[in-house]
Amino acid sequence: MGAGVVLVGYFSAKQKDFETLMASAARALAARGARVVMQIVQRRGVSDGGVQKMALPYSSRTLLSYGKVREVAQACRQANADAAVFLTSLTNRQQRTLTDMLGRPALSLPDILALD
Repeated sequence: MGAGVVLVGYFSAKQKDFETLMASAARALAARGARVVMQIVQRRGVSDGGVQKMALPYSSRTLLSYGKVREVAQACRQANADAAVFLTSLTNRQQRTLTDMLGRPALSLPDILALD
């Protein structure tokens, strides 16, 4: 059985097909032997204040809001996940910071797909 992963998506409020993108990513990971044990989505621009900042990450260090990082960490612990896979590309700094905060590797789906 493959590695268990928590799949994490970061989308603007304008992205209406985010569920389709999450399902497609889960299929791509399954095709590579991973088991998606949980999916978490962070939406940006849902509130009035977020609309002007939709193209920006919540945090340059973590991509996500601090509360969402805690939610991902809890999901990883509860599901005993081997890694967290982000649909969005992560900078090296984000990857290191998230790996430290989550207590398991934080990977980006584009990097995984590029290994083929």
